[in-house]
Amino acid sequence: MDYNYPIRHDWTTAEMITVVAFYEAVEKAYESGILKEQLMDAYRSFKKVVPSMAEEKTLDKEFEEVSGYVIYRVIKTAKGAVDGEMIRGVRR
Repeated sequence: MDYNYPIRHDWTTAEMITVVAFYEAVEKAYESGILKEQLMDAYRSFKKVVPSMAEEKTLDKEFEEVSGYVIYRVIKTAKGAVDGEMIRGVRR
């Protein structure tokens, strides 16, 4: 990783850790695969920090700009998957 994750400076340290863990789960889906449950657990935790859909979309765009990975695509793929399925190789 040669980029900085989009974070907000008004988040607590615990919130930043939660959001970074979610970004790492998204990266894992693209790079090597992640179980649906692990990804969705990270997403649910992320949504506790970022409940606003507008803010989620803003962060998604910022994350895509620095990483090339799209949060929306990963979550859409995971929502359509069955429990126990690996989420991997999401198309860019």
